[in-house]
Amino acid sequence: MSGMPGHTGGAVLTADEPSAAGTASAGDCSIVTRGLTKRFQGGQVAVNSLDLAVPRGSVFGFLGPNGSGKTTTIRMLLGLVAPTSGSWELLGTPMPAGVSGVLPRVGALVEGPAFYPYLSGEANLRRYDAAGPSADPRTAGMRIGLALERVGLAAAARKRYRAYSLGMRQRLAIAATLLGPRELLILDEPTNGLDPQGTREVRGLVKEIAAEGTTVFVSSHLLAEVEHMCSHVAVMRTGRLVAQGPIAEFRELRAGEAVRIRVESPDTAEAAAVLAALGLDEIRLGDAEVSAELGAEAPERICAALVADGVAVRGLAVQRPSLEDVFVGLTGKGFDVDG
Repeated sequence: MSGMPGHTGGAVLTADEPSAAGTASAGDCSIVTRGLTKRFQGGQVAVNSLDLAVPRGSVFGFLGPNGSGKTTTIRMLLGLVAPTSGSWELLGTPMPAGVSGVLPRVGALVEGPAFYPYLSGEANLRRYDAAGPSADPRTAGMRIGLALERVGLAAAARKRYRAYSLGMRQRLAIAATLLGPRELLILDEPTNGLDPQGTREVRGLVKEIAAEGTTVFVSSHLLAEVEHMCSHVAVMRTGRLVAQGPIAEFRELRAGEAVRIRVESPDTAEAAAVLAALGLDEIRLGDAEVSAELGAEAPERICAALVADGVAVRGLAVQRPSLEDVFVGLTGKGFDVDG
């Protein structure tokens, strides 16, 4: 496969192919890493030669089972942990040399929010804002108000944090990352521990932020969240990147399975004969249905041929391997698929 991963229409890059970051244009990407590696004391390799290319304006899912190196990678990107080797750029600027100029343009939520429970949401944000070295205290009220409005908490601004729901708490944490204009948002497990309602709230918020032009980098072990939120994805396994690219193209990896077409019909023998005449392989007959490998045949042509031959078609569907199938094939283990 060829093409720059991360760009719409580009192919998914797997671990045995040339580095994406090696050919990435920094101007096209919000995050680029080249050979980024972290070894801890005792020789443990948490992140091993990571090459990432995160396109500007994307919602980029950084997916992997717990312990695959996602949080360590984020800590390196933000300068919280020094890499053992390799290099990286944020917003087109080499790091860590450009940290003072870049980080004010980056919002980050790492390993969950931390707020004072007896203070209101607004009062908590005032403390976050005051900690910013470039924050002008004269405009703090305006920044805080805008951030609360952006995450839908303006009406709950004076409500104590301890009375917030899980979804409201996570939205307040995201508001803390938006106290200034941000070109890049890095969120580490933003839906971790949330109930379904809170998960939907955060998912919708991420989409809204991305629609405004901010690149959102989302680390998660929840497959369903990545599938619902993200335009692009990278998959980690035990510290190594195994694939990255547009999420729509991950299904093309197929996890060793072929795309099949399934026809619901009482006329299974007749339907099977039509599929065979069209050259389809691996035909399987079931109870009131027949399926076959789709190959290069267009589904609409198959449907037209069935109808033209007098086969009663109750339903016709193209069956592709699920993202769960693909990711399990890439990582060798399952993901939490709950949203």
